[in-house]
Amino acid sequence: MISRRTFVGAVTAGFLATPLAARAQSAGKVYRIGLLSTLPPGTSGVTRLWEPFVQGLRELGYVEGENLLIERRYAPEGQPDQLPELAADLVRLKVDVIVAGGSLTPHAAKSATTTLPVIFTNHGDPLGSGLVVSLARPGGNITGLSLLSPELVGKQLELFKTAVPRIVRMAVLWNPTSQTHPRMLNEAEAPARALGLRLERLPARGLDDYDRAFAAMTRARADALLVLGDPIFWYQRSRIVELSTKHRLPGIFGQREYVEAGGLMSYGANLRDNFRRAATYVDKILKGARPGDLPIEQPSKFELVINSRTAKALGLTILQSVLLRADQIIE
Repeated sequence: MISRRTFVGAVTAGFLATPLAARAQSAGKVYRIGLLSTLPPGTSGVTRLWEPFVQGLRELGYVEGENLLIERRYAPEGQPDQLPELAADLVRLKVDVIVAGGSLTPHAAKSATTTLPVIFTNHGDPLGSGLVVSLARPGGNITGLSLLSPELVGKQLELFKTAVPRIVRMAVLWNPTSQTHPRMLNEAEAPARALGLRLERLPARGLDDYDRAFAAMTRARADALLVLGDPIFWYQRSRIVELSTKHRLPGIFGQREYVEAGGLMSYGANLRDNFRRAATYVDKILKGARPGDLPIEQPSKFELVINSRTAKALGLTILQSVLLRADQIIE
């Protein structure tokens, strides 16, 4: 039986909604939004993702404890099988809008309601996964922000091959339960052939599979690693980076948080910026816009982050041309 867990004050310091709730009720209209997350609030990096969202709401005039109440639901220990019931819990509370973080949560929210507005913050492939029928007019009760994950795989391979020309055999860590990974794997094939890379697909559903997957990489004599974007992988990124270092596999990732944890390179959209932009969707919905009429926002800027300490530890010299393109170099 899933407990109904609401955490208040865990996302950012000072959000003590409960003692302020009575005062908020007398200040006029009080909106209630539901946050649905794959990851618990204490997870490393999760607070940093939701902070820009809450700050974005404040900048638009929505202050928690004054004219805004936030119901937070998360899957304990990142267990996605609990998301449908958590989404249903928010529906029962009749929140004004559900904000779904990651690629798994909006599907759970969509299954739980066809009427309450749902905004997703960072889905890898909303169209290809069947979440929406169109990027321009998503239809139904759901809209949000995309990461363009399948479209970026070729660019990630190109950047990595340029930075580390010697690589030939690249292991690809992917999640068989992901709705976006099959398309990402397909999108990787043509650019890999053009770059002279041989891809070795290694499936992993979670923590128990990583040792086996990395052992298989060693047997396949892989000399590099591509990790496809996935909320479970992101949650366990420190372990993935630890194993890539242990097996001396330089890796490229879709999010900068892997590089901050010790990975070599990342190329992709900034997750914090996506969460901040999600606040503008909430504002539009609360002002009467229909989610099905709001286009899916696609990132216009992608950041390249390189960890020079990791490069040195792996005995790699990153080409100067690639270093000059980096948005950040972690020394």
